[in-house]
Amino acid sequence: MMDIVPYNIIEKWLRAWSLSRKLPLPVRYKSGFKVEVGEEKQKIRYVFPEINDDFIELSKQIDEPWIYLKVCASPDEVNNRISEKWIIQPPGYMMFCSSPMNISRKSLSESYRLEYENYNSTTAVKIIDENGELACIGRIVLAGDMAVYDRIVTAENHQRNGLATFLMHELEKIAVSNGIHNNFLVATEQGKSLYETMGWELYSSYTSIVIPGI
Repeated sequence: MMDIVPYNIIEKWLRAWSLSRKLPLPVRYKSGFKVEVGEEKQKIRYVFPEINDDFIELSKQIDEPWIYLKVCASPDEVNNRISEKWIIQPPGYMMFCSSPMNISRKSLSESYRLEYENYNSTTAVKIIDENGELACIGRIVLAGDMAVYDRIVTAENHQRNGLATFLMHELEKIAVSNGIHNNFLVATEQGKSLYETMGWELYSSYTSIVIPGI
């Protein structure tokens, strides 16, 4: 696991994250980055590669709810440096995979079909069930020499059917076809376990804090 995540890694990942979600591209904010998300419960996000004076000072300045500060550090590290007005969110994990994923090559059941959507350097791969409903979706963004995987989601009534694993293989094929073998994502606790079975490794802890509103 990296002690300090390189600035350019954060820049590439956050740019890809913004493209995937059709948001304004990140702009530099001191030693980190700022994205105008514009959602009711996430107005802005600031992302820093490490806990430093810029991160600490910004945490002291902000009193407005639903502005997120995010940093490549563990929850314990962050908790020791912030005031009680901030609430630490469920942990995140930056992960990478630079070799072929450990995925058995299974075919998709006949009750499902694939659909593709391309936008903003992003390809969204969708698995649709026989009733035309979305069973699983994931996105891959090609950011220079890095492929960023984003929002891999399986509908609750389609879970445990191997759809997310199949989908990850489809996304990987897109990266490989473009000559990219440097894969990157940010996982939840649940997602981390799945990706580790595929050969992904932990790159850095990723912690988010916010002042919640009413």
